[in-house]
Amino acid sequence: MKLEYLPAGKIVNTHGFRGTVKLESWCDAPQILASLDTVWFCKNKEYTPRRVLHASVFKQFVLMDLEGVESEEAANALRGTEVFAAREDLPIEEGSFFIADLIGLPVKHADTNAILGKLSDVNTSGARDLYVVKNQKGEFYVPAVPEFITNIDPDDAIYVRPIPGLIEGGED
Repeated sequence: MKLEYLPAGKIVNTHGFRGTVKLESWCDAPQILASLDTVWFCKNKEYTPRRVLHASVFKQFVLMDLEGVESEEAANALRGTEVFAAREDLPIEEGSFFIADLIGLPVKHADTNAILGKLSDVNTSGARDLYVVKNQKGEFYVPAVPEFITNIDPDDAIYVRPIPGLIEGGED
């Protein structure tokens, strides 16, 4: 089941004295988060909207003024809060996927259909994304490039063609 709200960032600090929050963006580009008219907070699995009054990109962060947050104290109280975006508000290119839709998918060998593990995370900090796959023997990493990833079906599995040695002690 696809999530209606997707994790988009985290409030990491305040900025100035008028209630502006500083967000770490988890979107492909911080401009995506800065373009939203509404962000969502989640508490006890209940999502509540917050209207964005103004937002701008500052270095790799997003500075955001939210309705009802009018002081440094109010902004500081939100530090550490995850911010979500409604799926319908986020642009996505044909053939691209939200990471949240891929986490937990089985990872299968493209040639044998053998289950190699489940996708547990996507490391986006390097030049290329790395898929973190966990199985009973531990975890291994698959570069998110066509040479290794042959197909992604968010309703089925991620199909990979590993090279020898990629999966330690496993099938490859």
